[in-house]
Amino acid sequence: MEAFITGIVAAVNDVLWNKQLLLLFLLLGTGVFFTIRTRFVQVRKFGEGCRRLFGSFSLSGEKAGKEGMSSFQALTTAIAAQVGTGNITGCATALYSGGPGAIFWMWVSAFFGMSTIYGEAVLAQKYRTVDANGQVTGGPIYYIKAAFKGKLGSFMAGFFSVAIILALGFMGNMVQSNSIGSAFQTAFGVDPLIVGILVALVAAFIFIGGVKRIASFTEKVVPVMALFYIAGCLIILVINRAALLEAIRSIFVCAFNPKAVFGGALGLGVKEAMRFGVARGLFSNEAGMGSTPHAHAMAKVEKPQDQGVIAMMGVFIDTFIVLTLTALVILTSGLLQPMAEGGLTATALAQAAFNQAFGSFGNIFIAICMLCFAFSTIIGWYFFGESNVNALFKGSKKAKVIYAVIALCFIVVGSFQKVGLVWDMSDMFNGLMVIPNLLAVLALSGVVAAMAKED
Repeated sequence: MEAFITGIVAAVNDVLWNKQLLLLFLLLGTGVFFTIRTRFVQVRKFGEGCRRLFGSFSLSGEKAGKEGMSSFQALTTAIAAQVGTGNITGCATALYSGGPGAIFWMWVSAFFGMSTIYGEAVLAQKYRTVDANGQVTGGPIYYIKAAFKGKLGSFMAGFFSVAIILALGFMGNMVQSNSIGSAFQTAFGVDPLIVGILVALVAAFIFIGGVKRIASFTEKVVPVMALFYIAGCLIILVINRAALLEAIRSIFVCAFNPKAVFGGALGLGVKEAMRFGVARGLFSNEAGMGSTPHAHAMAKVEKPQDQGVIAMMGVFIDTFIVLTLTALVILTSGLLQPMAEGGLTATALAQAAFNQAFGSFGNIFIAICMLCFAFSTIIGWYFFGESNVNALFKGSKKAKVIYAVIALCFIVVGSFQKVGLVWDMSDMFNGLMVIPNLLAVLALSGVVAAMAKED
């Protein structure tokens, strides 16, 4: 059965990511298109994004009433989903499979992705709805139906909802628990299954509390975990400072000529660097994927553009700060052997790089960060999936309970699965949900461009 599933996943990923590179061109193309239509909004409004980020910073739980979340809570919920195992395990996997050049293509996709996520957040705000109880809800399914009327819009919205439930609520959370289980097994020798069960129990407590408990959790945990990880990375880069300039050079050189650094024996090429850079970049910052708009739709802001600007900061923090620091720690360690048989990859590579500087504490540091990053992502992704369950089943409490139980089962099962297949399945479902989301965003690009001019 596993071989059968692996074959199907490989065939779909060949079309989406590997041979045809469909999503690479779609994602980058959409980002370039929106960058031009919004007149480089990620550059023009970067300063405003920083001001809004730090101006709204709060750990005290700014009240948003029944209208949803505060702008800061929406951002931290989005970042909770963005800053996950993609920043540690995903980064290490991209470096192993695509070489240092993959980081350059992550930067490129993130730069253009900032304009895409601006558009997603603006549309999520514009087309959000308020139910009879005053509860705000929104996301791609609403702007998909606005972009495509009738049965076509309903089909595309339904396809997106099913894809995101599978991609994030189920398969995506398998990846998160897999990384936690692997990290704790290496650091403490704990059975991954036990870790998975404990993670599921704590997650269940937060799930039961609904949107308010999720928002309260993310606004407190996300800033603290990010600062803790950034501090650890900066300390290591000071320790490894002699290798820092060469590490940075390898990123740019390998983006266009991997053989100049590693030779031809490893089979690395520009295509591999681009494929793994964009794929892991998407998994990490989620720009264009249609996940974070669920959080941004609930933000209490004066106009949609305000949340669009702050949404861009989530991509910046995720890729240009957190993910880049991980990459530099690994590259300065000298432990990377791209595509080498038996070479370190995924969580093991990241832990080894941190161990080199921190000694045995490196395993513990990564295990703690992996727990915080992955667990916060589980919470964010569960919320995104639940939003679509509500839409598909018209707010049915029974459907929400069934969804929660299945999601918790996947968290437990994912903790001890093989990492390769889990990552490949995540790539596949992430890719499938991108297509209807980006088609709708492109169809409504005129709306976004008009709003961007009003700023």
